[in-house]
Amino acid sequence: MASLSVKPGQRFTLPDWQNNSILISADAEQQRYNSHHIRQEGRALRNETGNQAKWDEQNSRTHLKDRIACVDKWREALARCLTEIDSEIDALTKVKEAAENAIQAKNLCLDVAIECLTFRESRRDIDVVRDPVEEELLREVKVIEKTKKELQQRVDDAFRQLCLLKEARQLLLSDHRQKVEALELDRQCMLFNPTSGNISFKVNPTRIPDGSTALSEWEQNSRCNKERAEAEIKASIDLRGAIALSIAQTNNELDAQRIATEFALRKRMRDMEAALNELRWQEQNTLDEIAEMEEEIRKLEEDIRKRTLDLKVAHTRLEMRTYRPHIELCRDQAQYGLADEVQQLEGIICALQQKRTESQDALDALYRQLHCIRTDIGYKTNSLQLDNKCMDTRKKLVIPVEKFDPEVDAVNRTRNLPRNSQLEL
Repeated sequence: MASLSVKPGQRFTLPDWQNNSILISADAEQQRYNSHHIRQEGRALRNETGNQAKWDEQNSRTHLKDRIACVDKWREALARCLTEIDSEIDALTKVKEAAENAIQAKNLCLDVAIECLTFRESRRDIDVVRDPVEEELLREVKVIEKTKKELQQRVDDAFRQLCLLKEARQLLLSDHRQKVEALELDRQCMLFNPTSGNISFKVNPTRIPDGSTALSEWEQNSRCNKERAEAEIKASIDLRGAIALSIAQTNNELDAQRIATEFALRKRMRDMEAALNELRWQEQNTLDEIAEMEEEIRKLEEDIRKRTLDLKVAHTRLEMRTYRPHIELCRDQAQYGLADEVQQLEGIICALQQKRTESQDALDALYRQLHCIRTDIGYKTNSLQLDNKCMDTRKKLVIPVEKFDPEVDAVNRTRNLPRNSQLEL
């Protein structure tokens, strides 16, 4: 009779089977809960970061708009100032030309007065008398010469003021061009969006570029340029009025100013020479100190070398004593003394090396200071040479008036008039 075969192996009970099903269901429930929680957190994070990114982008866009408006405001102000300074340069140039024409006109008046005096020198005998006419002619010559000097001084002032105006205009033009370029860049930044084709990651985009300035410094620079241009324009307007007044009244106030300026320039040159002497004295003392410091460093290095040799001797002695046989290899006083000597020498060498480093740093500082002194000497020497050039240039103010007019004969003080001129007839 056939028997039922039983498969060998472990058999689980019905409660185990039920518990396993319950455990699987509980785990599935927990995993779904965890997944749902993570999805909710992810959704909240996406919403939060998306809103934050939009807000930050909008904030940056607002800042860019404000910056564009600010820069454009300054650009317009500088453009207006450029227009004003161009107009003032033209006006001052015309006034300067009018003063030069007035000088030329005074040359003709001076020639006529001198010719009149020359004609009156042909009088003979009792008619050779100093009458009121001769006195008036002599007074006229003095007045004309004084007027020419004052007008020439005004022309020089106008030339210097034109240089200042052109310099201020150059600063304004450079600032205006830079602002136009900055506006173009910021407006391009305004056009960028996530779908733009020319956006990409950059290396260290949050770095502070070299030459960056603070906002206050940026604004102060533009304000200074504008204020300087306005000040030069105001000075030019005042100068134009003074030139017109000099043409009409021919006063001598600028002569005193010229003397005061030359006095101040001479005083400045004396102060510059005194400063140069002081710097040369400091240079010599620094050179002496450098020589002494270099000698001290050399001595320190020599001591380090000697102490290093002493340390080698102590090390060799200690190493040699390790080969003593058996009972002789004891820690005697010589052993302790050599160990102490090694420690002392190492401390000494360390201290000497530290002092050598300090001395080298001091020597480097002396060399840097010497470089600063020599650089300052070069600056002051150049300034003194420039002041000497200024003094040489100002000597033109005392050159005889005839040299400014090549058409005037320096001997006869008359123009080379044609033979058929009205005066000769």
